[in-house]
Amino acid sequence: MKPGTPTFEQLSVFVAVAEEGSFAGAAKRLGRAVSVISYAVLNLETQLGFKLFERHNTRKPVITSAGRAVLLEARSIARGFDNLHAKTKGLLDGLEAEVNLAIDVMLPCTRIGPTLRSFRAQFPTVSLCLQVEALGAVTAMVLARDAVIGVSGPLAAGVEGIDHVMAGSVPMVPVASPDHPLARAQKILPGEAREHTQLVLSDRSGRTRGRDFAVVGAHVWRLGDIGAKHALLRDGVGWGNMPLPLIERDLRDGSLFRLAIPDHPGGTYRFSAIWRRDTPPGPAASWLLDQFVELGRDDAPLPGFVDL
Repeated sequence: MKPGTPTFEQLSVFVAVAEEGSFAGAAKRLGRAVSVISYAVLNLETQLGFKLFERHNTRKPVITSAGRAVLLEARSIARGFDNLHAKTKGLLDGLEAEVNLAIDVMLPCTRIGPTLRSFRAQFPTVSLCLQVEALGAVTAMVLARDAVIGVSGPLAAGVEGIDHVMAGSVPMVPVASPDHPLARAQKILPGEAREHTQLVLSDRSGRTRGRDFAVVGAHVWRLGDIGAKHALLRDGVGWGNMPLPLIERDLRDGSLFRLAIPDHPGGTYRFSAIWRRDTPPGPAASWLLDQFVELGRDDAPLPGFVDL
């Protein structure tokens, strides 16, 4: 026997009866007459070919084992229709269906997670696509329209076609493992760091090809991933600059050592919230950028630090 195709209204009535525990409760919840509720359930049972509720010898309908199995699917369909309705309303109100966000790898994780959780609660119908990149790659993604908005490092400033708002900063400090020669030295002399391998992040976009930032070492290893750089620093492969919030735990437990390099004490890495000038962000994207700007409002450079 091939079952019929239930209507969304029939499934909604079935879910209401199951959750309210009675036809009268479902009728009140849906604003319908009890006879209409009863008739809808009877028609649904006829469509499916089996009983959803036992009605005899009970004061209230008791869901059957088959009814419990159908209930899971009916709820899923009802949620899908609710999501469709909410997304359609959002689109009619000008809300984006999706936001593509690119963020600089240096941005502290303590700002990303809470912000994205709040975004999900504020805009439950808006999908989010997140990319994490280094140096000029964030700006390159926004320029190429692969991201509608970004939180970029200082390389976004002055780029033609890009508008930006300052979004805080992070201190970058030179570190190495405790057994690295620079960490064991009683005093690091000017120019001494140049003689040791420096680990630096590379720009996968190619926008900064041929340009170096905070690179002082004569021997340089370039990496495209900050996680790999972090691991190699801990393993003593070389020394390098890292965002302070990312390595504070390492400094506390002794996995990394902050280097007092006289000619390279560290610097301030500034962030900008960016978007294409000809494509202003929509409501959800604007809200997201505003959060990152607000979180960075009170950032202040460490004493003696200059902008990188």
